[in-house]
Amino acid sequence: MAISPTPTVLVSEVGPRDGLQSIKSVMPTAAKLRWISALAAAGLKEIEVGSFVPARLLPQMADIHEVVAHALTIPGLHVAVLAPNLRGSQSAFEAGVHKLTLPVSVTNEHSMANIRKTTAQMIDEVREIVALRDAQFPGVQIEAGVSVAFGCTIAGAVSDDETMRMCMAMAECGVDEVGLSDTSGYANPTQVRRMFRRLRSELGDKAGGAHFHNTRGQGLANVVAALEAGVTTIDASQAGLGGCPYAPGATGNIVTEDLAFLLEAMGYDTGIDIDALVAARAILADALPGEALYGHVQDAGLPKGFSYADGRAPSAVQPEGCLRGVAQ
Repeated sequence: MAISPTPTVLVSEVGPRDGLQSIKSVMPTAAKLRWISALAAAGLKEIEVGSFVPARLLPQMADIHEVVAHALTIPGLHVAVLAPNLRGSQSAFEAGVHKLTLPVSVTNEHSMANIRKTTAQMIDEVREIVALRDAQFPGVQIEAGVSVAFGCTIAGAVSDDETMRMCMAMAECGVDEVGLSDTSGYANPTQVRRMFRRLRSELGDKAGGAHFHNTRGQGLANVVAALEAGVTTIDASQAGLGGCPYAPGATGNIVTEDLAFLLEAMGYDTGIDIDALVAARAILADALPGEALYGHVQDAGLPKGFSYADGRAPSAVQPEGCLRGVAQ
């Protein structure tokens, strides 16, 4: 009788990009490099290390070339970045990144607010970016991250058909994969399950990963729904840093530490050392004093008797019982 292999899920860390560009503080470059190295040492295999945008618009990303150069020296790390246009994409390609994410909104309202282009203009831009990649940088993977796929803070409700039309347009442009982003924290598990099943049905191998924000506390519930629909790549940000500036009250992305625990506890192999990941939070706390850091695993620790999906034991000694208070 054949033994089924342990299912794997890729946790794509987006804190150095989505997290840092969404806060007012500018993280010192040296600290940023230490943080990325610590995340990779904790077992994260893909990190979105920044975005190629003008420094006058996002001073948090002014050091992107230095950050990419450092990340490329880390063995085995898949270095990802975001770029909103052809110029930024060319710079990213020339820097040697492995993966480029293009933010493409479902609604015109969000597209204009986010990247100052209509959705039609952005489709044309993606077509040009793919053509440039195909002609000069064939080794770089391109992902279309479809923003406000489940609802838009500016325009309101977004229908499944509207989202799928943009996903199909991206596939026709020639991107390698199309992911769905809950930019505003509107999604619920039923919607997530339905949309990712439809994405896979209509796009096949080009159906990509999930990017959830925890604005309304549904982030990890939406992860479970995405897993049930066959998604194998989930974005997250250490300490939940980030949040769309067009989603008032957003508390940021789902927390990488909590996501890793959820996945491993459910039997999915992430390759992440959760204790080492939690330890990396110290770099954030030191470099971003006063910045809110979210999550639960760092407070509670791993449960007694916990083991990873691949059979590993935790690397640090865990608490014997409740950390504080009275057991209920």
